[in-house]
Amino acid sequence: MSSTSSQARARAEELRQLLNRAAHAYYVLDAPEMEDPVYDRLYRELLDLEAADPQLITADSPTQRVGGAPASGFVSVRHRIGLLSLDNAFNNDELEAWYARLLKVLDREPADGAALPALAMVGELKIDGNALALSYSEGVLSQAATRGDGEQGEEITANVRTIASVPLRLQLENPPAWLEVRGEAFIPDHTFAAINSERASRGEALFANPRNACAGTLRQLDPKVVAARRLDFFAYTLHLPDDWQPGAGDPPRPTSQWESLRWLRAAGFKVNPNAALLPDLAAVEAFFEQWDSGRRTLSYATDGVVVKLNDLRLQDAAGFTQKAPRWATALKYPAEEAPSKLLRLSCQVGRTGVVTPVAEFEPVPLAGTSVSRATLHNADRLDELDLHAGDTIVVRKAGEIIPEVVRVLAELRPAGSQRLELPHTCPECGSELVREEGEAATRCVNSSCPAILRGALRHWVSKGALDVDGLGSKLIEQLVDRGLVGSLADLYRLDGALLASLERMGQKSADNLVSALEDSKAQPWHRQLYGLGIHHVGEVNAKALAGAFPSAAELATAASQTPELITAVYGIGAEIAQSLQQWFATPANQQLLSQLESLGFSLAASEQERAAAAERAEASTALAGQTFVLTGTLPNLSRSQAKALIEAAGGKVSGSVSKKTSYLVAGDEAGSKLTKAESLGVAVLDEAGLQALLAAA
Repeated sequence: MSSTSSQARARAEELRQLLNRAAHAYYVLDAPEMEDPVYDRLYRELLDLEAADPQLITADSPTQRVGGAPASGFVSVRHRIGLLSLDNAFNNDELEAWYARLLKVLDREPADGAALPALAMVGELKIDGNALALSYSEGVLSQAATRGDGEQGEEITANVRTIASVPLRLQLENPPAWLEVRGEAFIPDHTFAAINSERASRGEALFANPRNACAGTLRQLDPKVVAARRLDFFAYTLHLPDDWQPGAGDPPRPTSQWESLRWLRAAGFKVNPNAALLPDLAAVEAFFEQWDSGRRTLSYATDGVVVKLNDLRLQDAAGFTQKAPRWATALKYPAEEAPSKLLRLSCQVGRTGVVTPVAEFEPVPLAGTSVSRATLHNADRLDELDLHAGDTIVVRKAGEIIPEVVRVLAELRPAGSQRLELPHTCPECGSELVREEGEAATRCVNSSCPAILRGALRHWVSKGALDVDGLGSKLIEQLVDRGLVGSLADLYRLDGALLASLERMGQKSADNLVSALEDSKAQPWHRQLYGLGIHHVGEVNAKALAGAFPSAAELATAASQTPELITAVYGIGAEIAQSLQQWFATPANQQLLSQLESLGFSLAASEQERAAAAERAEASTALAGQTFVLTGTLPNLSRSQAKALIEAAGGKVSGSVSKKTSYLVAGDEAGSKLTKAESLGVAVLDEAGLQALLAAA
């Protein structure tokens, strides 16, 4: 390497450090330490060095925050660690109910009449933006992705590089081999106003609110457009490898959420300054009340407070449901309300035949959008509201998302107005509507109803099911209305020439759709099962069922002959088993499965999936039939690790002690479960005893 090259390399490294430190001070710490002209001169010098020798360009160079040609599209990537959603609480009663459930799962329930045990929690403002998953390799930003479905999202690294408050390199002496950071991208209010002002001057449609603007910005194919909109970012969660050791000047491995926020700050991330360490539930409620008015002075949108258990070991012990962590909840502020005049009552028919009344009213602005429709759920809700023609109603957005009618202002009701009720016949096909005893829903039971068919088709081709690109709602309506498709199977009998003759369809689009339909036959069994639209079988349940019953035939047999095998699957209850039994017993559904198989669908797991499942089953029989309960804090294993070891050996982990419990695994601070186990004569193990049992198995 020449002397000149060595000098250029050293100077480039020096400039990167100076510029990154200055950007961190400006965008993260809000404490500028370098004048703009000086920054611009140094930035230009680094740009010139890199232009003269492209080998000097590194991933953490500030010149790479905006660069490269626009992308042709986004690639789907799987998250190393999933992004679960949060359960919501909308008042103090619901917050206290969440806390009571948390105490129960941690085996810390108070004795009758005793005060609730105090657990330290962290309160963080819930930013109204878009969740991001950031991945760092050896301290350098390597990937950024949207939340997506929580398991996989879209890779948008080039766009996230433009966010100045996202560090390109961690400020650590010994960065971990990998690091996962979770946080929220958002657009500050003043930036949002400037964006809309600029769009208005160009005659473009305005963004409804900052969250929508942020989501649209992150999915721009040109990073330069993203950079121009000046997004910001708050980090709130991190995941480190188990073997990471801090350098001399690095923060120690966090043991709590509060320490995690300090660790993120030290590593160079911007963390919301309004978080608080709260000693008990009363402090959480006070923090929530404080920010109900305080949030209106902020420069960004927030619609609630996220409450997290502070101790990370207790978080691990509390674990997760299938959709959300048990140790956190989002406490939401009451939605904004507005009055409006009811124009009409309409009805929509869903894919399961449920008829839902919908209130249509004069448009009102709510939470940044114009709202003119709201679901009324069912006949009971309609009766409860006592809705009359021409009523003045009060509307709000439930959870800041879904419009709902809160109440009727009966004192403003027009004289002689008629009471509104659900129709007796289906608005789509004219069939008599049915409401079974004990059910809230009113249904159309005509399986040939066009509305039911349209809904079933939309569900089948949706992203979580068969994921057929190019088959949207408008095209589905044409296919059904023209009588070209009468079932899911009919989709696969369409040809390019027929499709090309439809409105807004060219030959290329038609050929692409035929190809997409053919490709969809290779989707895994759990997606096919979800796509069938069986009542109560969502994406999560479909995966669980497909893992336990690797074909439609096996699931159908279990549904009709051994439903107890279905309810034995984790997370599957009697209601789902009954729904499966009814679905597979219906002749039309049996015919549909037969037609799909004849068209090339396997309706079964692949050989590779079966082999992997068989290996797991073979390795998971040693503790079969034995039930374990975990309590207290184990010295080395977290509760989730102990649970995973037990379940991997075929055992079952329960949350409560009974006569059927095989073993209680007790650690420090074991509570009432230990007392109950001893009174019932249940064998008690410590961690060493559990490890010995697993080794013997």
